[in-house]
Amino acid sequence: MKRILILSALAGSGLAPAAMAQTAVSFGTNWVAQGEHGGYYQAVEDGSYKECGLDVTIVPGGPQVNNRAMMLAGKIDFNMAGNLLSTFNAAAEGVPVVAVAATFQKEPQVFLTHPGKGKTFDDLKKLKIYVSDEGFASYYLWMKSAHGFTDEQREVYTFNMAPFIADENTAIQGYVSSEPLMVQKEAGWTPDSLLLADAGYGTYSTLIETMADTVATRPEVVQCFVDGSAKGWYNYLYGDASKADARIKADNPEITDEQLAFAREQMKAYGIVDSGDALEKGIGVMTKEHIDGFFKDMAEAGAISPDLDYSKAYTLDFVGKGVGMEMKK
Repeated sequence: MKRILILSALAGSGLAPAAMAQTAVSFGTNWVAQGEHGGYYQAVEDGSYKECGLDVTIVPGGPQVNNRAMMLAGKIDFNMAGNLLSTFNAAAEGVPVVAVAATFQKEPQVFLTHPGKGKTFDDLKKLKIYVSDEGFASYYLWMKSAHGFTDEQREVYTFNMAPFIADENTAIQGYVSSEPLMVQKEAGWTPDSLLLADAGYGTYSTLIETMADTVATRPEVVQCFVDGSAKGWYNYLYGDASKADARIKADNPEITDEQLAFAREQMKAYGIVDSGDALEKGIGVMTKEHIDGFFKDMAEAGAISPDLDYSKAYTLDFVGKGVGMEMKK
C-alpha cells in the first residue's frame, strides 16, 4: 500500500519512477574530449539521458586507450566505433558487438589543398596526397577502385602539416571539423576542403555500439541511450552548447573555445550529423540499403571479403523514429 501511495504521489507531481533511481551506464569515446563528441556531453548536461532513466558517464578515449576492448571486458556499456569498416571487421572476427545507431551520417574525412588547387575531387589526381597507413588500407582503396587514384601519388602522412603547407602541389588528409583550422593558424591561409562523403564514400561514422547481449537483455537501456544521444545532438547543434563545451574542456583542458566552435559550425555546414536520411528519420538513423551499398563498394575495393555475413553486426531496431526532431531550431 505504501508503494502504491508513493507511485500515486509521483504521478501527481509529474515525476516518473525513473526519477527515483537511475541506471548507471558508461560510454567510451574514440578520442580525447572534443567538439565531435559534443552531443553526448550535451545529453549528460541537459538531462536527456536522465529523462528515460540513465545516469551516463563518458569515458574519453586517447592514444593509449582502447574503449572497445574495455567494453568487451565488461568495463563499459557502450562504445563509439569509427565507421562501418569497424562494424564489418567485428563481424569478420566474430566479435559480438552490435552497431545500434550512426551519429554521423557522413564520414568527416577530407583532403585539404592549397586554395584553388582542389576545386573538385578529380583535381586531387594532379597532386601528391599525404595519407596515413590506416587511410591507405581503407578509404584510399576505395579511391583507387572507384576513382582511379594510384599508389604512386600517395605520400606517407606522419601527422605533420608542414610538408603540405610548404608545397602547393600536395593534398593532405584531415577531419573537416579540425585540421582546416589547424592549417589556418599555422599557415595564415584557409585551405580548400574536399569531403570524401560528398565524392561517394558512403560510410556512416561515429557509430554507437554495444554488446549483443546488451541488445538482447537490456533493450530499454539501449533505446534510452540512443534516444538521449539524438536529443543531445539536436541541442548541441541547434541550441545552447555552453554547458557541454564546459564539460568537454574539463575532460580535455587543452581544447579551446575556438576549436569547439569551429567543430560545431563545420559539422553543421557539411551535414556531418544532420543530413540525408536523418533529415526525415532523425539523428542516428541507419538503413539497410545504405549499409549494403557501402559494403559492396568496399568489397569491390578489396577492403573486405565479399562473402562476409555482417547482418548480425548491426540492428535498425532503435533508430529512424524521429526522436528529438522537434528540437531542431
